[in-house]
Amino acid sequence: MVKLYDTGAYLLNGKELIAEDGDAASIIKNKIGKEITKEDAKKGTITYSILKKHNTSDSENDLKMKFDSLTSHDITYVGIIQTARASGMTKFPVPYVLTNCHNSLCAVGGTINEDDHKFALSAAKKFGGIYVPPNIAVIHSYNREMMTKCGNMILGSDSHTRYGSLGTMGVGEGGGEIAKQLLSQTYDIKRPEVIGIYLTGKPQKGVGPQDVALQIIGNVYKNGYVKNKVMEFIGDGVENLDIEYRNGIDVMTTETTCWSSIWCTDEKVKEYYDIHGRVEDYSQLNPDEIAYYDGIVYVDLSTIEPTIALPFHPSNIYTIEEFKKNPIEIMEKVEKEAKEIFGSSEINFDLKSKVKDGEIYVDQGVVAGCSGGTYDNIIAVGDILDGKSVGNGLFQLSIYAGSQPTYLDLVNKGTIGKVMEAGAIVRSAICGPCFGAGDTPANQEFSIRHTTRNFPNREGSKPGEGQISYVALMDARSIAATAINGGKLTSATELDVTYTEPKYTFNPAIYEKRVYNGVGNAQPEEALIFGPNIKDWPQIPSLTDDLLLKVVSYITDPVTTTDELIPSGETSSFRSNPHRLAEFTLSRKDPQYVGNSKEVHKLEIDREEGINVTEKYEELKKVYDNIRKIDGYENIDPSNIGIGSTIFAYMPGDGSAREQAASCQRVIGAWANIAKEYATKRYRSNLINWGMVPFEIKEEIPFGKNDYIFVPKVKEAILNGEAQVKAYVIGEDAKEFTLNIGSLTEDEKKILVSGCLINFNRVN
Repeated sequence: MVKLYDTGAYLLNGKELIAEDGDAASIIKNKIGKEITKEDAKKGTITYSILKKHNTSDSENDLKMKFDSLTSHDITYVGIIQTARASGMTKFPVPYVLTNCHNSLCAVGGTINEDDHKFALSAAKKFGGIYVPPNIAVIHSYNREMMTKCGNMILGSDSHTRYGSLGTMGVGEGGGEIAKQLLSQTYDIKRPEVIGIYLTGKPQKGVGPQDVALQIIGNVYKNGYVKNKVMEFIGDGVENLDIEYRNGIDVMTTETTCWSSIWCTDEKVKEYYDIHGRVEDYSQLNPDEIAYYDGIVYVDLSTIEPTIALPFHPSNIYTIEEFKKNPIEIMEKVEKEAKEIFGSSEINFDLKSKVKDGEIYVDQGVVAGCSGGTYDNIIAVGDILDGKSVGNGLFQLSIYAGSQPTYLDLVNKGTIGKVMEAGAIVRSAICGPCFGAGDTPANQEFSIRHTTRNFPNREGSKPGEGQISYVALMDARSIAATAINGGKLTSATELDVTYTEPKYTFNPAIYEKRVYNGVGNAQPEEALIFGPNIKDWPQIPSLTDDLLLKVVSYITDPVTTTDELIPSGETSSFRSNPHRLAEFTLSRKDPQYVGNSKEVHKLEIDREEGINVTEKYEELKKVYDNIRKIDGYENIDPSNIGIGSTIFAYMPGDGSAREQAASCQRVIGAWANIAKEYATKRYRSNLINWGMVPFEIKEEIPFGKNDYIFVPKVKEAILNGEAQVKAYVIGEDAKEFTLNIGSLTEDEKKILVSGCLINFNRVN
């Protein structure tokens, strides 16, 4: 049972919840013998104490944060380091972990993946960082094992940067924010609200962390209950969960759209640090005697049942039991939603064919990455598979341990032998299947995965080429149960299994022998190694006083993910080449976008070169003739007006933190986004750091695809901190409407006016 409070609530002594109502103050006074204000009680959360420690501003509400360490993987670190270098960085001011867990297979693009890895090693040497070679550990496994510390904060350029269960607040952001920290600048944010995740009870046998996580996601995602807030895990149920179980829930908090997470800590957390040889990094974290939360998600762990998140989002949840009772109707609903998402009549959606004789059959199982590839999960999978077989039919099962130390202990404990003897394929520590770079299913196949996401195309299919497959998220235990039943969907609670739960033994030798640690030992004389695909960022123009925007893509989906803005998988191999990567922008959602945006970019390039664009382009002559009909703009000079493309989407930016979702638009001429709202803070930050104005529109949309929008005095509005700006849809008559700019920090204003973060740092 997951219940959301309609109000905020007070927590007394870490156990008792008192909902905020008319009697709350008197109840609290009777219990603790004193009065306390809500504002003072807000300071009693774990979150408040950690944010206070890391805030460098004089304000308790306008925070300027500095982090204890940073982390990136091989889709993002080249662009980040290139940005920081271009902005004047000479060394890493804090520990910066560069992992190689995404493009580790080196299967696409010739030498370019391994070229990037060599660049990262040379950067770690030159600037004083940590380099984790390919296949040694996925990004979050390494940071859990080696970089967390109770009360610390880690900023990562991967959206699943979550270490709250180990007492460390992790924040996933775009590369621009990492670059700012490398330049000793601050991460600026309004103090976030804090939502208490009150756990009580104990999970039943066979229910795993993914089951709990999916139930929480399904109850809070669509209503935005925790959006851009901190999820603070409290309650008597926490002590009933082992650490890897907590890690498995915690990493999935990203899928709720929360900003960060933190848990109270206890002896189990201390033991985790002790096992990893750094017990000194443990400290007890608990709320104060009284703490106020802006909302409560009440989770009775004993009532959670094995759960499945059907395509195409982690919030699309059903219990496995209810799915099995009514598969056809539920699958028809998924197929209908798929037609709306993909918008193509050429794709045949046939999920219903997976139902045979009343049973649901799947084609593939995967347990992998930061959420699935934990020691406890794979031990449980081994216990279920022990002496059994996954069969020699179509069904296949792949297991990826999250790190080599985990893999080594699983070998020593005999678990790897169990799963291999059962017919499962054991792979090295990479994130491949989580984002479409490994174990991509065949066309029309149905895959069940203990990974983080099941967004459209996330598994690597290409609907534009007629390919479609379906990914559902499930816990490793139920995936293993399904495996021993030949792919027939089975809940782990249906099995009678003895779970062995052997204690984990961490061997640091692998990291000591293979990981390069240059923290505090920058070597300026070290040369960076550039492969032929590593290119510098192109010159970006500064913001002009007025803007002329052309709407080149108009997306009406309720949510647009970053995977749709810039697809993951093979396209990410070109991440270090801005122009080449930009060719894939919106390629699966709007294949005409790149060409249309480039056409607009030609207009701006000509303007910058001093060409009279109204003489060269008849379309622009008509646009400016109509702008001159607006009172006050009769004498405008087109040579001074920036021309750029824009997209409209209802809610863009859910999912990955990859800055390329914004930078790819910018490289081919975008100057803004227009949205009803932004799905995440990190995507909006990415837009700002790449000089793209994050417009919002609250009224009925007055424009369509291919319309021109004139935004006068936008530079002035931004510098003056104006929340809104007038804009005009340019047809035969100009139609006035309002664009919202939203709240911007002083630095964000300057970044937008400069044109991008690199330009800002060059002049500041």
